[in-house]
Amino acid sequence: MTEAPGLPASVIADAEATADAADARAGLRTRPARPDEIAGVLARFEATWGVGRGPDHAMIQAIEHAGATVLVAVADDGEAAGTGFAAAPLGAALGFLGWNDGLHIHSHMNAVDPAARGRGIGLALKLRQRAICLAHGVDEVRWTYDPLIRRNARMNLVRLGAEVIAFLPDFYGELDDAITGSDRSDRFEVRWRLDSPRTRRAVARGPLPEWRTDGRLALVADFEQVRATDPEAAARLRATSREAFAALERDPDLRVELDAAGDYVLTHDDPDREA
Repeated sequence: MTEAPGLPASVIADAEATADAADARAGLRTRPARPDEIAGVLARFEATWGVGRGPDHAMIQAIEHAGATVLVAVADDGEAAGTGFAAAPLGAALGFLGWNDGLHIHSHMNAVDPAARGRGIGLALKLRQRAICLAHGVDEVRWTYDPLIRRNARMNLVRLGAEVIAFLPDFYGELDDAITGSDRSDRFEVRWRLDSPRTRRAVARGPLPEWRTDGRLALVADFEQVRATDPEAAARLRATSREAFAALERDPDLRVELDAAGDYVLTHDDPDREA
């Protein structure tokens, strides 16, 4: 193994071992997609967000060819077929290079077959992405997520150790896709410092700090279900969250964390605080 610029080989080896362990727990293999698997990656994205709601085959092909992270999660490493997937892989992720406020990978899409959820596939894909980024000397990944979806908040802030750096109201405009429908596209932007104390604690499943609290926002267990069955209630929850997150703009030192109950707390604590 070669040593990436500025990163000890031991850091890269540890990240690869962590990704391998996540694969083993999920009972699969995560790795970069082969060129003949691009159609399967596209199928997984379209099954999640709808046809025409993401990059097309040519765009994914170009991103893969350029060397950005186009990853798949497969049951048998995909070697048996040899000519790509007849169907979509169990999971797929796509990220590309960015340099606003520092060099990083923007992890734009991470999709998992609904029938395979609960196995840790999304987590395994992220940890593989982390290992690949560190091996290439990139020590930060960023992405956006809907702040009202509790399972995503838990994975991002607790299991991975990413941290919220911005609230972006209506970030994507009106999506009208298979997930969001007519709901507003409010997003949190998170930063994942890949070798920070916070991240190392999270991926090692260390204890969550008891954050000192300067405000709270309770989350419902399944906002997507509420949105599908009671759009008016979902709209009220969205409006309430906007009021709560407005405090972040008024106080740049205020941050968002998730507590042990799965609700947001607003805090001035250092993001790398120990438990």
